[in-house]
Amino acid sequence: MSTDTKDVTVLNTLIATLLDSIDGYQKSAADTDNQALADKFQARARERQSSVAKLQAAVAAAGGNPEDDGTLLGGAHRVFQSLKEAVVSRDDKVIVSEIERGEDYLKNKFETALAEVDLSPQARAAAEEAWQSVRAGHDEMSALKHSMGG
Repeated sequence: MSTDTKDVTVLNTLIATLLDSIDGYQKSAADTDNQALADKFQARARERQSSVAKLQAAVAAAGGNPEDDGTLLGGAHRVFQSLKEAVVSRDDKVIVSEIERGEDYLKNKFETALAEVDLSPQARAAAEEAWQSVRAGHDEMSALKHSMGG
């Protein structure tokens, strides 16, 4: 697999997973009665959208077709399905706990992608920039979960 092809595959996987997380944050924001949480979730969704746009640009620069739809498969789908069920309960603690599980999944995806030795410098830079947002979101949701006694 050439570097360009590898870049496109790895970055598109990250994009799809980020799109799932955006969807999860938006659904959670719409379904919580806690305005402060809703604002926090919307802010994360917007930040993730910015990361997606940058990764999509990196895929296009590598000559690929940028992913523009979520994964709807594998772990991310299961995590966000659990989130939908949590949201139905309208229990903020449960919602935050499920979001944090999704963040753990996303963090693992990024760590795996960044462990790839044959990514181009451009693809690595794009993934590392998005990783900063993912890590901040993960840490914020983890701290929030623990502050709620989760």
